[in-house]
Amino acid sequence: MQSFDTATVADWLARMGAELLGQLSAGAVEDVGMIGIHSGGVRVARALHDQLGLQLPPGTLNISFYRDDFSRIGLHPQVAPSQLPFAVEGRTIVLVDDVLYSGRTVRAALNEIFDYGRPARVLLAVLVERQGHELPIRADVAGARLALAPQQQVKLAPDALSLSVQDVAGRTP
Repeated sequence: MQSFDTATVADWLARMGAELLGQLSAGAVEDVGMIGIHSGGVRVARALHDQLGLQLPPGTLNISFYRDDFSRIGLHPQVAPSQLPFAVEGRTIVLVDDVLYSGRTVRAALNEIFDYGRPARVLLAVLVERQGHELPIRADVAGARLALAPQQQVKLAPDALSLSVQDVAGRTP
């Protein structure tokens, strides 16, 4: 099992923050809204939010009702509401997730964001982008890009910003 400790992830986050600042018009971040996708993306978003010193509080999306794969994964019984403490309309949004794999989570998140309004721009920041996209969705900023086998899964540790790559028996892409 491959793992990435908190120091490695902290380095990735620092690089991601610098790349985001570069993409956000040379540091003009006072009106940027950051949204983390529940649950791992929320933790990554908070770390990036603190690093960038954004003025608006971070938002959270729980995309459970926007997913297109209920029949495969089932609806999780602990559904929490999304919380966007700022208006989306006309705003630059940084959408954050822990892992980008198929692209379906990001598609669901974009659908939900557009239910709140039409942002001026959406940047996608992910801690890990791996191959295996099923939709034409790519990260604007990624901490790491990993080449993994289809039966492997990236897991964010529950209590720290560290990652492990695990084999998942019987998994199909």
